[in-house]
Amino acid sequence: VTSNETSLVARCRRVYAHAHDYHINSISNNSDGETFISADDLRINLWNLEISNQSFNIVDVKPANMEDLTEVITSAEFHPTHCNMLAYSSSKGSIRLIDLRQSALCDSHAILFEEQEAPGSRSFFTEIIASISDIKFAKDGRHILSRDYMTLKLWDINMDSGPVATFQVHEYLRPKLCDLYENDSIFDKFECCLSGDGLRVATGSYSNLFRVFGCAPGSTEATTLEASKNPMRRQVQTPSRPSRSLSSITRVVRRAGSDVPGVDTNGNSFDFTTKLLHLAWHPTENSIACAAANSLYMYYA
Repeated sequence: VTSNETSLVARCRRVYAHAHDYHINSISNNSDGETFISADDLRINLWNLEISNQSFNIVDVKPANMEDLTEVITSAEFHPTHCNMLAYSSSKGSIRLIDLRQSALCDSHAILFEEQEAPGSRSFFTEIIASISDIKFAKDGRHILSRDYMTLKLWDINMDSGPVATFQVHEYLRPKLCDLYENDSIFDKFECCLSGDGLRVATGSYSNLFRVFGCAPGSTEATTLEASKNPMRRQVQTPSRPSRSLSSITRVVRRAGSDVPGVDTNGNSFDFTTKLLHLAWHPTENSIACAAANSLYMYYA
């Protein structure tokens, strides 16, 4: 008797073609089990899983003249339980909640979430770092997590005045924005995720590090972990509140084209060549999957 390992082969069952002119940035299944959306820079299309040769365009932000284009769609996701609701984020830092019952063409949103910037704080980089790279609904459907270049923000969909929590991820990079712009790192699109119980959020950073924050009321949990074969668990001092900048992590950074690590005034170094863009939390267990370069790492707590 010989025992063979089970080998699984992925087989393409259907191709949904010819509906996008630009790169698709999001795909999200609907809770009705029959439909899904796909989003590119300018359009969101609604598909039926059984019909692959046609889709319905529900959002179109393409202006009549492309020179008038001021923002693009960066991420879109269906509500986890209400099949008529979905949210999408834009490069201008806003999140729009759409109700498909209001209108088939969702050019007008039901609720708009955006944080007002402090007066006098505008700079050349303000709009670039405000762009939201990823949004995720919490499992309960009550909260939306968004990731922009500097921060993670948690929004309550019943409160559009501002986020209920902000977690600083890249605040220590603020003095480095010119360098990040020159080597295009400022356009990196980091993803975010929430735990199944909604008590923690996570997102990636440079040097193959990822951050985990506690988002329960009163929580000050903030952990930094490294995705590598022999990870170093780097515990940062517990911040007084989750939104404090955590610049005390040591990093190794190489400027594009040079092998000399860049060191900032605090003696911290950074490595912009290694970055952890993609990660996902298991829907029920306390485990995270991270993709760093061409390796997949699984972390279990």
